[in-house]
Amino acid sequence: MHRPLRLAALVAAAALTAAGCAAGGSSVSGGGGDKVTMTFLTFETPNLNAKYWDDAIARASAKVPGVTIKKLVAPSIDRTGYAKQLAATGQLPDIMIAVNPNGFAQSGQLAPWTDQELADFTYPHANPIGGKVYVLPFNTQPTPLVYYNKQDFAKAGIAAPPTTYADFLADCAKLKDAGINPIVVGGGGNDTFAATYPWVASVGTDVYQGTPDWLSQRADGKVKFDSPDFTKATQKVADLAKAGYIDTAGLSRSYADTEQAFRDNKGAMYPMGSWFAASADQTKPPFDVGVFAWPSDDGRPTVPAYTGGGMSVSSKAPNVDLAKRWALAFMEDKQNLDASVHADGSIIAIKGYIPPTDMGPVYNETLRAYNEAAASGNVVNAFNSETGDGSLPPGMSDVVNSAAVDLISRHKSAQDTVSFLDAQYDKANR
Repeated sequence: MHRPLRLAALVAAAALTAAGCAAGGSSVSGGGGDKVTMTFLTFETPNLNAKYWDDAIARASAKVPGVTIKKLVAPSIDRTGYAKQLAATGQLPDIMIAVNPNGFAQSGQLAPWTDQELADFTYPHANPIGGKVYVLPFNTQPTPLVYYNKQDFAKAGIAAPPTTYADFLADCAKLKDAGINPIVVGGGGNDTFAATYPWVASVGTDVYQGTPDWLSQRADGKVKFDSPDFTKATQKVADLAKAGYIDTAGLSRSYADTEQAFRDNKGAMYPMGSWFAASADQTKPPFDVGVFAWPSDDGRPTVPAYTGGGMSVSSKAPNVDLAKRWALAFMEDKQNLDASVHADGSIIAIKGYIPPTDMGPVYNETLRAYNEAAASGNVVNAFNSETGDGSLPPGMSDVVNSAAVDLISRHKSAQDTVSFLDAQYDKANR
């Protein structure tokens, strides 16, 4: 659920007046004891629609009597920005999901989760801020994997997905020679994040694979974006665009239109987050879809991923303990988790969880690709998705998104791009 990070949220504007309340709940004492109304900020997408959220809210509320939830829906993809708007007017929601905690946590607006509360989570200390965790780490999302059209590969004479980057380039050449666009990207309008995934993948293989704490080192001034490894990863993307392996016309597409372009066979490969698996299984494209990890130079199966995406609780909620109980009830409910897997291709990071047995082939291949990388210790952070210590400064994610568009469109060279990131990073930290 952490689409910047993903998510082309196709939502109706959820004005607070339409919700019938201000953000921030209230306690009302009645004959049956205290009853608490709390606001819950979420988002809607084609996968995670209103019914998904309403049903999940109802299940959690049934487990925590006395809580009434007022659902707020972010009016755009930028739910973190919307939460900041609300906070600026004293209306920070009591409970939020998949909101970047940076800024909120440091200013004391969020309640940290305790080790006891995190005991059931596989990675309880994912993305800490000052050593504390403010977002329940319930979901791991490979961001990206490469989804590919098996028929296009066969038409181009490609028998199996590439395992090294040299193989990947050779396959791109075969596809182009066969009259097939190799790589589908997007990036239009507010969905510039859709252009970042080849870059995120290259940073994973060429930077984070060898230096997993690279961004923390950047914060300490030990490395810069124009250092050799990051420049190499950036140059790879520039070279793909220059060779015509990325259809730059796709940069005008919205996120939804980008997915549709892949479905419409306008390109053989679609670097995208694992949530696409749910979409591909629910509404099968007119071809078989395969999955592989973006190849590294040495062939190690490296998968960038983000673990988090769960609930955070305002430190000013009318009853913080009750808000936490409700959030945990929501996040650990088996039906809610199964629904998230079905709807969004989630890889649940809760101990003992087993996915539903009726999951489709694209999800199962996605899970296999992730597990293969995890078993060999080659799951790394997904650049531009980190939310904890050492992550990008506030506002830098949008800078990276726009830089990716300029890089692929060849408005900026790789060297100009990394120099631009360094300048913007230093400016953001002043």
